[in-house]
Amino acid sequence: MGSTATAAYEHLRDDPDLAPVVSEHGPIDLAPADDFFERFVVSICRQQVSMAAAAAIEERLFDAVAVTPTGIRDADEETLRDAGLSRQKVEYAKNVARAFTEKGYSREQFAGLDDEAVVEELTAITGVGAWTAKMQLLFSLGRPDVFPVEDLGVRTAMAELCGVSDRAAMVDRAREWRPYRSYAALYLWRATE
Repeated sequence: MGSTATAAYEHLRDDPDLAPVVSEHGPIDLAPADDFFERFVVSICRQQVSMAAAAAIEERLFDAVAVTPTGIRDADEETLRDAGLSRQKVEYAKNVARAFTEKGYSREQFAGLDDEAVVEELTAITGVGAWTAKMQLLFSLGRPDVFPVEDLGVRTAMAELCGVSDRAAMVDRAREWRPYRSYAALYLWRATE
């Protein structure tokens, strides 16, 4: 367990609304995915579908093609559709693959950018919205202080645990969790499991 996970645990367990979930689960690590591009494609698969549906799509996709920038870029659209991607998600995945090949995106390239700059760069790709960009900050880059208010699971848990249902109020409430809002999101997701 990393020292940041321990510090986040100690900070968040003092929050009256999060304390029961934090105590139940203990420190949670936020480890960046091994492969930035693969994790990006996983986020595209998970856009606006249940986790079960996304898992089935991901499994078929990873069996059907090489989930690399060139593998996705060069894959036949029908193969990607057969794996379960909608026509729109095929386009989004190919857009991300092109961005990776044309701009040479890598974890190292984004390391020197602040969170806002990363979101701005990634949302310039057609099909990548704030939720998808924030998932990259969390799960590809391991940034500790990202609050994905766009995520339904986060909002559901906040409504249940904190009694807030308005997005602006959620963002305001989450300020108390700085500089560990990413970890707070992990605990909120655990609360909805």
